[in-house]
Amino acid sequence: MSVYSFFIFDRHTECIYSKRWTTQQPGRPTTGVANDSVPPSARKAMKDADDAKLIFGTVFSLRRMVRQLGGADDSFLSYRTGEYKLHYFETPTQLKFVMLTDPRAGNMRTVLHQIWATLFVEYVVKSPLAPTEHRGGKGVGNELFEIGLERFMEVVFAPQQ
Repeated sequence: MSVYSFFIFDRHTECIYSKRWTTQQPGRPTTGVANDSVPPSARKAMKDADDAKLIFGTVFSLRRMVRQLGGADDSFLSYRTGEYKLHYFETPTQLKFVMLTDPRAGNMRTVLHQIWATLFVEYVVKSPLAPTEHRGGKGVGNELFEIGLERFMEVVFAPQQ
């Protein structure tokens, strides 16, 4: 079982953090066609921004559909395709944590809650140097959070022997 990517969105719908663990997004074949007028780093940044917008739009639409069909008490937790499974967790302050994993993965809601409670709160929220709002695309740039997330993912997604 593996994790593909991880996103954090703030209450203003901006992606304040994203991390990929695979080079190719599941379900997206590479075409081999490159636009030489745009540097590779800029292409990657544009692709990442587009992916974050697509992920947020999907989550927003599914949350709205679940609430309309099931009522205010129902909540959206995850969905699965043949290529990946999207897991969703929303904090009381309307931060949205989204993780894309292998479709065989179980419920990752507790994992996302642990990332929020033990890593994000400890290293980002409690940091006097971190901004309280991340407007204008200024995201989470905390090295301790990055290191902690890497170690946490290694433990959670370690191969079973």
